[in-house]
Amino acid sequence: MKRLLGVVIFFACMIAIWEALVRAGVWSPVLVPSPFSVVRYIGQALADGTLERATLVTIRRLLIGYGLGLLVGLPLGLLTARFKVMSDTLGVIALGFQTLPSVCWVPLALLWFGQTESAMLFVVTMGTLWSVLIATDNGVRTVPPIYVRAAHTMGSRGLHTWCRVIVPASLPFIISGMKQGWAFAWRSLMAAEIYVTILTGFGLGHLLHYGRELQAMDQVAGIMLVIIVIGLLADKILFSPWERFLHRRWGTEKA
Repeated sequence: MKRLLGVVIFFACMIAIWEALVRAGVWSPVLVPSPFSVVRYIGQALADGTLERATLVTIRRLLIGYGLGLLVGLPLGLLTARFKVMSDTLGVIALGFQTLPSVCWVPLALLWFGQTESAMLFVVTMGTLWSVLIATDNGVRTVPPIYVRAAHTMGSRGLHTWCRVIVPASLPFIISGMKQGWAFAWRSLMAAEIYVTILTGFGLGHLLHYGRELQAMDQVAGIMLVIIVIGLLADKILFSPWERFLHRRWGTEKA
């Protein structure tokens, strides 16, 4: 409770300083909007349903693209960890693509799929795939060999060892990779929505782009705030509980 109160007081002070600097003319409202104008925009966007519709469209695209990335990245990561030839080929390719900024996939997606929903899903999937693959590979490789030797001593072999020992022991690192993949998926989707204009639904990235075009900095800052809040909620609700449980379960929790 004290920690939460401290966080609230800190942000309240930051907002007060921000408002004071805007009112003093240190920053132009055109460049840095007043925090109250940002809150006012968010309230108006919620009232007319714009923010709700855009958020739902963005979340739908994010979940589909992220799910496809997991569906492909997890098994490929296991194969890369299991077979040396896969590690020497696909592992190197994944490491190279992981360093590629997500926005670089947008021109390729536009050429292949045009201004369609598939182009956005492709960008999100590519942003997720490589980080999940690398995290799964690293997670399997960090499993202590004593676990595998103990399983072999008790008669476990082959697929049984993988399903009952190696994969469960690597889950803390895989979940961390999934969280990283979620962050990359967010970045990829924002890049896609800013550059890909389609009529099947306007997402948060489109609102961000239109705010820039209209020089409405309150809209830009408001949408950025919404994106940050959604990211924090996803981490606290989806990933952090699983990470704590798995680290505690496998004895890798920090003292």
